Amino acid sequence: MQRDDYLETAVRDVLTADEAAVDRRIGHAALLLATAGASGAADRLATQWHAVTGRPASVLADDAVRARAWAMLFEARGDRPQWADALVPLDLDAEEQAHQALLARRASDLDGLFEGSPVAGAVSALAPQRPDPVREALAAADLDAWAALVENHPEPDVAMLAATRRLAARLVTGADPLGLGTEWPDQCAGALIAALRERHPTGPASLPDLVAAILRLRGQHAPAPARPADLAAAEQRLGFRLPADYREFLSITDGLPADVVFPRLLPARELRADGTVVIVSEPATILLARTGDSWQTVEVDLTYGSTAHASFRALLEHHHRLLEASA
Repeated sequence: MQRDDYLETAVRDVLTADEAAVDRRIGHAALLLATAGASGAADRLATQWHAVTGRPASVLADDAVRARAWAMLFEARGDRPQWADALVPLDLDAEEQAHQALLARRASDLDGLFEGSPVAGAVSALAPQRPDPVREALAAADLDAWAALVENHPEPDVAMLAATRRLAARLVTGADPLGLGTEWPDQCAGALIAALRERHPTGPASLPDLVAAILRLRGQHAPAPARPADLAAAEQRLGFRLPADYREFLSITDGLPADVVFPRLLPARELRADGTVVIVSEPATILLARTGDSWQTVEVDLTYGSTAHASFRALLEHHHRLLEASA
């Protein structure tokens, strides 16, 4: 599995797909992280998905194999996270037997062709059947063989893997059969949580509350508000009136200190203009761009490409969502 391709596709799905597809994507990603031994990242993703969508956790375990997979992982972990309280407890001995029978079932050439039809099972049973090496590897609890077979699959069936009781203990202790590494699971969870919050925007209602929330998440204190004289002098120096939401921001806090991923926002006395563009950060990666009577806030990133926000407040809301996702 190509980690970067997987994450790019997953983020795009969360931002643009319908709700059912988003649920499937988050369900697969959470199980993927859990099978890599990153139970904390998996729990955080599932918890934040529930928080922003309001949908029940049962959606993440809406078929027998996925429900079984989570149950086996919780048993191996020795605990059941809070987000999973809504999942129906299972008889794990019975589930283990059912799963072994599923793994032993030979694949039909017509599997999936009549999916949803009442005759699907009968048709598949009459068709020529063949061994399934992926299922055979799981039945033999051969984790290395399974990993080799799905190495190039864009979305490996981690539910079938995690539902294999003999492997669950190895998975939760960090066997990491797909080689996701120690850092990528947290990066994946953070990116998907940020995408969920982009899709379902929430946050403080007022600009003062938004600034306070950002500072609280950063663990910083706000500078004093800009003095009216400093704001007037800045606008006289620049030659035009600043956008209303940015003026309100300066009246709350005269700039902001930098954090790990966000530049220092300048106080009013340090603002400078280049034509119709006002540079409001150091380094100069946050710009206010004027076209006629309208403004946009541009976030410059030479590596990943620049982003235009509809307003300065929209930039702060985006930053707030990223801080929440990484908290």
